[in-house]
Amino acid sequence: MTHHQHTALDHMDLPISLPRINSITLDHPWRWLAAGWHDLKAAPGISLSYGAVFVLSSFLLTGMLISLDMAFFIPALVAGFFLVSPLLAIGLYDISRSHARGKTPTFRGSLISWRRAPFNLLAMGLVLMLAYVIWMMLANMVFAIFFSGITPDFASALNVLFLSGASPAFMAAGILSGGVIAFAVFCISVISVPMILDRDADVMSAVISSVRCVLNNPKPLLLWAVLIVMFVGLGLVTMFIGLVLFMPLVGHASWHAYHDLVRSETESN
Repeated sequence: MTHHQHTALDHMDLPISLPRINSITLDHPWRWLAAGWHDLKAAPGISLSYGAVFVLSSFLLTGMLISLDMAFFIPALVAGFFLVSPLLAIGLYDISRSHARGKTPTFRGSLISWRRAPFNLLAMGLVLMLAYVIWMMLANMVFAIFFSGITPDFASALNVLFLSGASPAFMAAGILSGGVIAFAVFCISVISVPMILDRDADVMSAVISSVRCVLNNPKPLLLWAVLIVMFVGLGLVTMFIGLVLFMPLVGHASWHAYHDLVRSETESN
């Protein structure tokens, strides 16, 4: 049985109601993946349809950028995918939520699941989009520092970014700054979107609860972050094809992460 740990956030006098957070082990991320795989197999048509939408959307956006001679934005598109993916998986969370409640999920039901908490999901979406804008500004700043006076275009981008003398320092700075933003987004969103969908929690409660989950369980959730990057990354490096499977898997597993990390409302009382 899991037990509750206390952090400074648990004792703050906040004008919001926060759920209790469970402690988990390093085994849990693997269990979430197994449970996510079970959900995917239980509703393969719906889950893989979402995966196909992710693949087609990625193809369309990439093709549009290439046709506009803006292919240098593709890395930014990929990074943005990581940052906003918690919101893109709302339908997948709903499928797992239906399974957990003994209900049969439907594609239409999952598509309109956002209606349960439209305002708070929109607010969370704005938070994630703000994080993406900050990431883009930071990436542009790093580029300007190392390659001032260069107008990026796809023909010269690879040579300039990867084969020039400044490329090792540029890559290190880009990975470090991007990694900090990505980890911050992970901390505020690891369970926040499923929690909003499930309870119509306000954004502040969901974000603080998400951060508390990371503070209470740093090692298991660091492992979970690595697994997410690995699976979604595999989907991206396979020319997006792998997203048809890996995005639903991670989406379903993320619902089980929320379910294990946050006490149910009946337990909290």
